[in-house]
Amino acid sequence: MVMFKSIIKLLPTKPIYAHCDIPCGIYDPYWAQVAAHTVIRMTNLITEAKDDNHKVVRCIRVKEKHAKIVEEEMETLWADYFKEEHLKDYPELNNLILKTVKLTGKVRQEINLEAAEELLKNVQEIAEIFWKTKSMEPVRIKSGYPTEGEVVSHK
Repeated sequence: MVMFKSIIKLLPTKPIYAHCDIPCGIYDPYWAQVAAHTVIRMTNLITEAKDDNHKVVRCIRVKEKHAKIVEEEMETLWADYFKEEHLKDYPELNNLILKTVKLTGKVRQEINLEAAEELLKNVQEIAEIFWKTKSMEPVRIKSGYPTEGEVVSHK
């Protein structure tokens, strides 16, 4: 056992982060939707503030941060929440999540309103599937955000 512990100490380590290692059972696509709305809003503000470099830089930073939040939330749902039975019931789910995660990279790399809107659309589709897997009826609610979009929740 001492030899085993000595070998383990020699191996390289890397910290890992997760939503929850318990698992806690608390999952909700809400934060991904808010972050996707933020990506749209920042994209619009960047386009409007062409001559204000300081504002553009700040908006880009926020846009990238929120795209990363979407990515992390999607990865958490995919890795920790969705199970094989969900993938059987919703065969499009795996590709939809993969496409959404890839879109987070695109919206970080570009000032692309179409990609930002597609990101939100995909997150909302995933949210609808999420609520259905919990036997809850998904509903779209007017967000009240400057993006004038909706948020998917449940009845």
